[in-house]
Amino acid sequence: MTTFAEPAVEAPALGLHTDLSNEDYHADRTSLSSSGARKLLPPSCPAKFRYEQDNPPAPTKTFDYGNAAHKLVLGRGPKLILVDHDAWTTKDAKTEVAEARAQGGIPLKRHEMQMVKDMAEAIRRHPLAAALLDPATGAPEQSGFWIDGPTGIRRRVRFDWLPSIHSGRLIIPDYKTADDASEEAMQKAIAKYGYNQQAPWYEEGAQALGMGGDDTEMLLVVQEKKPPYLVNVIGFEFFSREIGRAKNKAAIEKFAECMSTGHWPGYADENPNYLPLPGYAENREKEIYL
Repeated sequence: MTTFAEPAVEAPALGLHTDLSNEDYHADRTSLSSSGARKLLPPSCPAKFRYEQDNPPAPTKTFDYGNAAHKLVLGRGPKLILVDHDAWTTKDAKTEVAEARAQGGIPLKRHEMQMVKDMAEAIRRHPLAAALLDPATGAPEQSGFWIDGPTGIRRRVRFDWLPSIHSGRLIIPDYKTADDASEEAMQKAIAKYGYNQQAPWYEEGAQALGMGGDDTEMLLVVQEKKPPYLVNVIGFEFFSREIGRAKNKAAIEKFAECMSTGHWPGYADENPNYLPLPGYAENREKEIYL
């Protein structure tokens, strides 16, 4: 059995927060986010979810690039700090990188700084992405907390961008960076990262917070990290979205159970898992050997 003590941190109030820091948002252990819901389900498990909540992973270049692009595209985020050394293996470079991290900033080499600037410019040149992320009609990094009706647990969401005009249909853009933003690559990314779970989660959050109706929609604004920094705006078809909604329901129920019992199970705490061969291997080897 795997159990973890809940830290005594005051939870943010229910409702929409326009100025809640990213650190305070992620520090709340009493609520479930979309990324947390995905971490609760296979191939992950509740024990991994809780461990990563209590032990945030160290920054990686992939996350640095994504967060840096978010900063310049959305206009809010950690400070971007130039560490102007060709290599970061020297003592001076390592010291500057550590100082940048200690300040809560993102250290970047000169060519990396130029890359994220060019990415932001490419977004502004893309007709649809620029309209969705127009600073005149929205604001970045808005956080919301609400109660899930069936289970009573606290759910949370942090919108990359939230339109400030709610007179019509609410469209919520979510900005992501990728090595490949083509349709084929993004179909695989949706399955791998559970973006089809994120969409209904964000839409339900906006509805629960009184900002949108049943026609609220989340769209991905995906941008490649290599020139010419192409952009693809992606929505989710009906069955993709409904599968995501069903998986969210299972994750919410699992979170409620774990919060109630204090038990965050791993893979096989009590009984062994009996596994078949992958379908392709079983079919092939039955033909050969059976």
